[in-house]
Amino acid sequence: MEARRRARASRPSAAVVFSRAVGEVFITAGVLMLLFVTYQLWWTNVRAHAQADREASSLQDDWASGKRNPGAFSPGQGFAILHIPKLDVVVPIAEGIDSKKVLDKGMVGHYGEDALKTAMPDAKTGNFGLAGHRNTHGEPFRYINRLQPGDSIVVETQDEYFVYKMASILPVTSPSNVSVLDPVPPDSTFTGPGRYITLTTCTPEFTSKYRMIVWGKMVEERPRSKGKPDALVE
Repeated sequence: MEARRRARASRPSAAVVFSRAVGEVFITAGVLMLLFVTYQLWWTNVRAHAQADREASSLQDDWASGKRNPGAFSPGQGFAILHIPKLDVVVPIAEGIDSKKVLDKGMVGHYGEDALKTAMPDAKTGNFGLAGHRNTHGEPFRYINRLQPGDSIVVETQDEYFVYKMASILPVTSPSNVSVLDPVPPDSTFTGPGRYITLTTCTPEFTSKYRMIVWGKMVEERPRSKGKPDALVE
């Protein structure tokens, strides 16, 4: 009898067993959360950078071999390369802003469909609108808030380089404010028709509550046959 009493006394109480179980659940949840955060903040960038690099290399190879021709592009198709020298950004531009087909692959997307259709760089006037992730999935637009008026933004296509100079920034606006993509955006410093570029991304970081907008104005159109523009060789 004494031995049985001692055995019962040495067993943990129901409260202790319950608290241990709850503790194990929290530890497991914490590990899973850590893995998820690692995936979002690190692995999505690794994978997206690899996909974007492959697309950029494929574009360059196709241009060199003459496989691609200027014209209309299907959704998800890469057709140009965006350079932002100050930020060390070199990223493919694809048609459309679909997350899975374009943005989550580390590319930036051209607003080229339906009501949000914007001009191409070779248009005589118009606004070339681009969207890109600010965080995760390659985050090509993470630091566009650091651009200053006069900083270069270059779009490289099969036949030409289009050089823009950053003109102004709208730090915060609503996602529904599509007027930022107008041919002459009302919140920009532009007062009349011209050849413009608009970069759009989410803000604040790690949220999609608002949008940040950067505008630029074209200052040079340079055939590839004449070599790289000064903005890419300085």
